[in-house]
Amino acid sequence: MTQTAEANTAPSPVLVLGATGKTGRRVLARLRELGVETRAASRSGETPFDWADPKTWGPALEGAAAVYIVPLDTTPSPTPAFVERAVAAGARRLVLLSARGVDTPGYFGSPDYDGGPHAQGEEAVRSSDVTWTILRPGWFAQNFTEGVFLDDIRNGSLTLPVGDGEASYIDADDIAAVAVAALTEDGHEGEEYELSGPRALGVADVLDEIAKVSDVRASYIPAEEAAFREGLVAQGMSEVEAALWTAALDPIRTSREAPVKDGVERALGRPPRDLAEVVREAAEKGAWG
Repeated sequence: MTQTAEANTAPSPVLVLGATGKTGRRVLARLRELGVETRAASRSGETPFDWADPKTWGPALEGAAAVYIVPLDTTPSPTPAFVERAVAAGARRLVLLSARGVDTPGYFGSPDYDGGPHAQGEEAVRSSDVTWTILRPGWFAQNFTEGVFLDDIRNGSLTLPVGDGEASYIDADDIAAVAVAALTEDGHEGEEYELSGPRALGVADVLDEIAKVSDVRASYIPAEEAAFREGLVAQGMSEVEAALWTAALDPIRTSREAPVKDGVERALGRPPRDLAEVVREAAEKGAWG
């Protein structure tokens, strides 16, 4: 059976949360290429949806047979309440974007971050009486090409408190491909896919890969965690936000993000895309100017 034929028998319409975000917009595009009826949900999208306004949840969920859930990273998590609403509204399939390390105590450097919003969301979908799949990606390769690190790279230097730590950065297109497979095909029920790229790289290695395919020669500047947090606060970030952001980088500093995972291979029957391919395509599109 072809993928298109499978998609035509998949639950639809599919409600895509975060439809303008890194993975959501990719999931939406792939589903539409397959001819799957979709509903693009975001605060400014086709279907109004705001995690902070539960009154928007019901209209977005009405008639939806499957949902791609991009959760709000706050505690307590609103995901359990949303999952309950989704099941009550008739959704039969849930695909949750979670995070790597959510089930590993101390993964983010402190037990204070254990059992956070991603863990709460995972427990909610596991406890639901519908088909579910959980995606656990590590750090996105696209953080260097269209995300949080982009401006610093364009400006010639990237300062991070990660030392010589490494990560097996995952391509957001691979995340989307796995999500679409789980939304449109059988065989992914109850799976928890750990998603990574095919090799581990340090930040300096990533910048070298960018330099190979562009005119940008950005330097990596290691920073101490305390100084990094203070710098974020000086830029206007709250103490709590600065601490969370620094904690999020700890798995790179400690190379807990380095091990290569098999989720892409298990879900799609092919290896994950290498970061070198991601940055080459980004350079062709003029990512760094």
